[in-house]
Amino acid sequence: MHMKNFLVYFLLYLSLSTAYAGFENHFEARSLRIDYVHAGDYQNEWFALDELLVEPFWGGSQTNLIDTFNYGQHRVEVRDAVSGNLLYSRGYNSLFAEWQTTTEAKMITRSFTESVVVPFPRSAVTVTLLSRNRSGEFKVHLEIEVDPKDYFIKPIQRNRFPVADIEINAPAAKAVDIVLLPEGYTTDELEKFVADSRKFAAALFAFHPFDSLRNKFNIRAVLASSTESGLDIPADSVWKNTVLSASFYTFDSERYCMTFDHKSVRDLASNAPYDQIYILTNTEKYGGGGIFNFYSLSSIDNRFSAAILVHEFGHGFAGLGDEYYTSSTAYNEFYNLEIEPWEPNLTTLVDFDRKWKHLLDTDTPVPTPPDSLYMSKTGVFEGGGYVAKGVYRPAYDCLMHSFSGNRFCAACVEAISNMVLFYSE
Repeated sequence: MHMKNFLVYFLLYLSLSTAYAGFENHFEARSLRIDYVHAGDYQNEWFALDELLVEPFWGGSQTNLIDTFNYGQHRVEVRDAVSGNLLYSRGYNSLFAEWQTTTEAKMITRSFTESVVVPFPRSAVTVTLLSRNRSGEFKVHLEIEVDPKDYFIKPIQRNRFPVADIEINAPAAKAVDIVLLPEGYTTDELEKFVADSRKFAAALFAFHPFDSLRNKFNIRAVLASSTESGLDIPADSVWKNTVLSASFYTFDSERYCMTFDHKSVRDLASNAPYDQIYILTNTEKYGGGGIFNFYSLSSIDNRFSAAILVHEFGHGFAGLGDEYYTSSTAYNEFYNLEIEPWEPNLTTLVDFDRKWKHLLDTDTPVPTPPDSLYMSKTGVFEGGGYVAKGVYRPAYDCLMHSFSGNRFCAACVEAISNMVLFYSE
């Protein structure tokens, strides 16, 4: 081997070895869960600590501990309490952040339960929760000192359930670990849930780039039953006693189906190592939702279910934004048009150079007209992020825009692939 190549490979090996040693020096292969209350109105927010818990698994990478994407409305940072060195960080989004853009947020104050999960520290750390302001700048909202020997950190796993392996391809530290949670499945329907979990896997890996990256995924299903079958549909006076209390008409949008009971979501997810939480709902009714590094949810028995679940996973896993603008939503002024959105597949052209500009042909105009000449090309098409003007998307059509194209555009494929490699390499 040429000496120059040897040095490159040696330095790469050394950096990876150091990263692994760094994880083992600072963390255990289990999780610290921080539950907190997120409250406010359309222009104010507050974070308040609820409780600290130990979860038995750490499903995340032991190499890529520092977030390099800068996605999400919020961020969690873990620093060594003595040196102040950054040990771990992740971006994420929340249901509260979406609610802030609704009309209701201008009328009342609400609170939401939320959680972040980080690798369990071996020594004292400072955990900081940050949130972006309207200008896109991160501001500190909660900072706590965590001593791993603190006897108030709860070691008891609240809800233990059996776990079914749907597809296992690699160790948790070298894979994207998806935990599937059942909503609205009774004890007699748990076999259906396992079958639906296999249906989820088949649907996910039918789409590119998941098909070519299948060996980098693990999928497990938590076998937790509900007292009643189905989901809440408030407008139809349908209320069900279910394990996660999910409901259609979230924010009074019929197809938006989510749960506000985030503690129960995390309790069920703790039964397996996970990077991503996906809730499968036992219903034929069209609906779902996905929030970056929070959780995703979709109905499994609708004729559009395959496209729905992959679309929502695009939100939850890769931080992709909605590219449509004609469908009604509960949101108002979701994006500040004076700054660049953090989502990798949306732009306001404020700083397009750091988005998908490198994927354009040299003769593709910016913005790109919706002419037949460019319909199948990567471009910069106006309309996206719930508005017709000022926000641009990478393709005339894409799974983040509609289900008619039935594929991800080049910018989304790149974003998904980069995220898979971040968790698995």
